[in-house]
Amino acid sequence: MACAAALSWGFAFPFVKLGMAAFAIDAEFTGGKILFAGIRFTLAGLLVLLMYRGTVRAEERCRPTGSDWRWMLLFAFVNTAAHYFFFYIGLSNSYGSRASVIDSLGTFLLVILAAAVFREKMTIRKICGCALGIGGILLLNIGDLSGGGFTLSGDGMMILCSIFSASGGLLTRVVCKRVNAIFATGISLAAGGLMLIAGGIAMGGYLPAINGKGLAVLACLVAISVTGFSIYNQLLANHPVGKVAIYNSLIPVFGVVLSCVFLNETFEPIYLAAAALVAAGVALVNLVGK
Repeated sequence: MACAAALSWGFAFPFVKLGMAAFAIDAEFTGGKILFAGIRFTLAGLLVLLMYRGTVRAEERCRPTGSDWRWMLLFAFVNTAAHYFFFYIGLSNSYGSRASVIDSLGTFLLVILAAAVFREKMTIRKICGCALGIGGILLLNIGDLSGGGFTLSGDGMMILCSIFSASGGLLTRVVCKRVNAIFATGISLAAGGLMLIAGGIAMGGYLPAINGKGLAVLACLVAISVTGFSIYNQLLANHPVGKVAIYNSLIPVFGVVLSCVFLNETFEPIYLAAAALVAAGVALVNLVGK
C-alpha cells in the first residue's frame, strides 16, 4: 500500500506540469499556480469527506472537539497549504524528474524527526540509509546537468517543500490519533486547498485558459491526491512513522521515469545514479534482523 501511494504521487510531477501548460499558467505567474493547486486540493478534500460520509455510519463518525479542530487546521496549513505552495512554485521552475528526486529529501527528514519526536528506534542501518538517500539528492546538484545547477526558485523551493512535508508527516501521526484518519485527510486537503485558493486570488491568480484537456488533467490530479493521501495517512496512523515514510523514497524513482515518459524530458544518467542511491536507502532502512 505504501508503494501504491508512492506511485500515485510519482504521477503528480508530470501531471502538475501538464496541468499548468493546459491552463496556460506560465512560470512567472505565481498567483495562477497557487490557485490551480488550491482548486485541486479543495476538490480532493471534498471528495474524501464524501467518501467518509458514505462509508461510515452516522453513529460511528468522529465528533472533533475544539482542540481537535485546532490540530486539524494546523495540519491543513503545514501538510497541504505550505507544503504545496512551495511544491507548485519549485516544480514549475525545475525539471519534473529533477524535482521528484529533490522532493524525497522530506522522506529522510521524516525518518530522522520521527526518531527524535516519537522516540522511534534510530539504528545504524537507518542512519546509513538516510545518508545514502540524501547523497542521491546532493548528487543532482553536482556538475552542469540539463536542468542546470542549484536554483532558489526551483531546487530551493522544493527543499522548503520537503521540510513542510516532513513536518506534516509528524502532524499526521498526532492528528490521526485524535480523529479518524480519513476524516482528517479530507479536512486537511479541503481546508488547506481553501487557504491556497485565498492566497492565489490575493496574488492576482486566475486560470488564463479553461479547456477539456486542463479539466481532465485536474481530475487526474484530484484522483492522485485522494488515493495517495488516503492510503498514506491511514498507514501513518497505524504503523511506525519511519517504517512507512521511507517508502516515499520510491517517489523519485517513479517520478523520474514518469516525467521522462509524459514530458519527453531527457533522461540524464545522473538521475539513474541518484535514484539508485535513494532506492538503496529505502532497502537499508527496511532490513530486518541480520
